Amino acid sequence: PTMVVPVSSLSCSSSCSPCPPVVQLPLSGLRLERITSGHRPDIRKALLGLFPWSKKKASASASDPQQVHISLSGEKHMRITWVTDDNSVPSVVDYGTKSNAYTSSSNGESTSYSYLMYSSGKIHHVVIGPLEDNTIYYYRCGGRGSEFQLKTPPSQFPLSLAVVGDLGQTSWTTSTLNHIKQCEYDMLLLPGDLSYADYMQHLWDSFGELVEPLASTRPWMVTQGNHEKERIPFFKSGFQSYNARWKMPYEESGSTSNLYYSFEVAGVHVIMLGSYTDYDESSDQYAWLKSDLANIDRKRTPWLVVLLHVPWYNSNWAHQGEGDSMMSAMEPLLHAAHVDIIISGHVHAYERTERVYKGGVNPCGAVHITIGDGGNREGLARRYHNPKPLWSVFREASFGHGELKIINSTHAHWTWHRNDDEEPVRTDDVWITSLAGSQCVQDSSSPEFRKILMSP
Repeated sequence: PTMVVPVSSLSCSSSCSPCPPVVQLPLSGLRLERITSGHRPDIRKALLGLFPWSKKKASASASDPQQVHISLSGEKHMRITWVTDDNSVPSVVDYGTKSNAYTSSSNGESTSYSYLMYSSGKIHHVVIGPLEDNTIYYYRCGGRGSEFQLKTPPSQFPLSLAVVGDLGQTSWTTSTLNHIKQCEYDMLLLPGDLSYADYMQHLWDSFGELVEPLASTRPWMVTQGNHEKERIPFFKSGFQSYNARWKMPYEESGSTSNLYYSFEVAGVHVIMLGSYTDYDESSDQYAWLKSDLANIDRKRTPWLVVLLHVPWYNSNWAHQGEGDSMMSAMEPLLHAAHVDIIISGHVHAYERTERVYKGGVNPCGAVHITIGDGGNREGLARRYHNPKPLWSVFREASFGHGELKIINSTHAHWTWHRNDDEEPVRTDDVWITSLAGSQCVQDSSSPEFRKILMSP
């Protein structure tokens, strides 16, 4: 049966969590007019095209790789992920350091999922390696189709990281990706809200196609946001699509959940936390985080960076207070471990703080950066609280991306680039000194750190 949804019903009472698919539709780009007998077929066709069981665009061949993206998978290894419409395609990647001359091959695993009336293609995950650092590799997925190439990150400083949050699939997204494409970077970090599919599964496919030109060449390391939930009470558990499509190295880092994990690159230890899974002191995530922090060697990785979706320090009107409970549980632990930088999204604007702890400026606290301005369809969060808090250094509601260039064990250069400008223009620009090179740092045997680690 066909249902016409009145314009008045296309709304959602929640400004944070996505609504069920029948209620919440991506309205940007869809012109809604008064439904008359003359307009009804066009409106009906437009609305039906947005439902989650819509068929994805067919590829040139059902066995050709689609939506290719890569991510780190432990030391000197890379996970290659792609989708095929043909379920008989093997999960195999051939690769080498010369084009069309593959000297190695790796087999992997595959999965698929169904969501309402949508059925995904075959989702392949293949880990390749060991790989040389800072080296270009050519690879082919499934034994056929186009050749791709990737560049592995360096094992030593300098290291360049592109950072973007709340990406979506709009013209603003395209502008952000075009800006990122112009910069030299080794890896991309994304603190949640990827596709904005919000139950409409074909939008996961179109997102994979959109980011493939970048995500197939450099590792994309992501964590989840509220738009990845897609939970239907009593029917579908959360994060099914996200977990199937964007597998991160959680097992390699001792985690039991794809929603939180860690990895090391060059001299940086990066922790990805889950804002939408349990995080209190009795949770599995908290126990894993304590263990992960206890095993960090700041001589090996002098930089400690954390990503999560919901910001803890936020002077924007949007999403005020949503991160308070997670901050209450985890900020003391991260502060005791001397985290350098905490990056979040969720608020569709940019903000950078001083080093902060317990709501105030603290020279031994972390620098917090909110960068939920990648291009989402919900638009920008333009209202800020005034006067500006003492801990807030720079804030602006514009679409853009960030670049974190870690020069050595003590100094990093952070820049934020507004989409309205040319990519080389730096709207916000600051040098950050690692706490590992300061008097703040104490080793893991310090009283504060030991007290937290020993707590039940």
